Amino acid sequence: MTKVTIKLRRKVDNYYVTAHRTQLCAGKLFRRYKDMRKTLLLALAATLMLAACAAPPSGTPAQTQSSATTPQASTSSQSPAPVSSQTPETDTSTKPDTELTADQTPTPSMPLKVDVFWYTFADTYLSSVRNAMEQQLASLPTINATQHDCQEDQARQTEMVASAIAQGSRLIVVNLVTTGSEEAAMNIVNLAKSADIPIIFFNREISDAVVNSYDKCVFVGTDADEAGYKQGEAVAEFLLSGSNLSKYDLDGDGEIKYILFRGEHGCAESFGRYLFSVRNANELLAGNAKLVPSHANETSNLYNDDGISNYFLYGNWSAANATELMRTALTAFSLTDGSIELILAGNDDMAIGAIEAMNEVGFNTGAAGAGYIPVFGVDATPVACEAITAGRMTATVLQDGPGMAECIIAFALNIASGGDVKDPLDDYPTDSGVDKIRIPFVIIR
Repeated sequence: MTKVTIKLRRKVDNYYVTAHRTQLCAGKLFRRYKDMRKTLLLALAATLMLAACAAPPSGTPAQTQSSATTPQASTSSQSPAPVSSQTPETDTSTKPDTELTADQTPTPSMPLKVDVFWYTFADTYLSSVRNAMEQQLASLPTINATQHDCQEDQARQTEMVASAIAQGSRLIVVNLVTTGSEEAAMNIVNLAKSADIPIIFFNREISDAVVNSYDKCVFVGTDADEAGYKQGEAVAEFLLSGSNLSKYDLDGDGEIKYILFRGEHGCAESFGRYLFSVRNANELLAGNAKLVPSHANETSNLYNDDGISNYFLYGNWSAANATELMRTALTAFSLTDGSIELILAGNDDMAIGAIEAMNEVGFNTGAAGAGYIPVFGVDATPVACEAITAGRMTATVLQDGPGMAECIIAFALNIASGGDVKDPLDDYPTDSGVDKIRIPFVIIR
């Protein structure tokens, strides 16, 4: 693939993401929400006018509530106290938020109860998704979302989902703890199915069979392999730029020796990122150079003997793990003799961890004249983007956290406006034969 083609692909990717997110913001779901809000405001105004007309004559005593200025749903079985002429009378028949039934349309005073379950609050990328989700939800009164930290415990997550459903949740959104576990995913689907409520899995891949097992189940995620292809593209483009190939092939043998920091075993995102990163880079570098595993990697027998899959350092998504692994590698291998010439990491946390260990020996500090090993990550976290700007890291691949949050909220808004959970599917790229939405990746340099 030529440099021109690579640049064209990048422009297309950037255009697609911009157009996609613009479509969401301007799409039919938000128009429905705004129309519904306008209707509610008009109804509220009419109620206030009627209440004013029905106020007692001047001089007639009237009991007032000390602080009420807006309608409140009563949770008491007793008759409500009279209210002032400025406050509409409380409707004692209105149920609390948690008792919204499936046939009721959510309103600001009785919003859709949504429960979101995160495999952990500690994950950097998922924190960006959660923060974006909370910011967007702050302006959406028809949705009442509760965020749950499952602390990397699948049994805990399943119990929390069951409890939320028992307490009246009308939409379950799940970032599965045990990624790749069909049993864990099906247990949660069956809980939602028994309550006849929709469920959205996100980020951590689940099987097509799980999604297709329930007509109110969808998945919002990314194409795990695409992240690898994009990272490989970033590597090839960097090495083919200017004199970089000769500069970073430290021993001049035509081979770029890399350390690969691998994510969680059994995770589709992890597997796709490292396998296709190396494969795609080598396809694009053909005739110029080749990526080969450094001897600083550990050798495994867990995967196919394809020359890539069994050579890695097992960082398990953790910056701290990557720092220790890189620090250990540097006790036996050099950054100056061609033993280690490039770093590939399955996420930005591990990339930053490796950089921190190299900082200890004077590499990748961002200072003028300091040694430098190219480092590539995935996620485009703020820390990684800052490191790229500071000259400490080479590139990352954007996994669009705000875009993922917007997509999930689009489904919730559609449900809140009386639609079906799957109505927004036409607005997104989906897999063939299964309701899985893929948020695209983009290279960040």
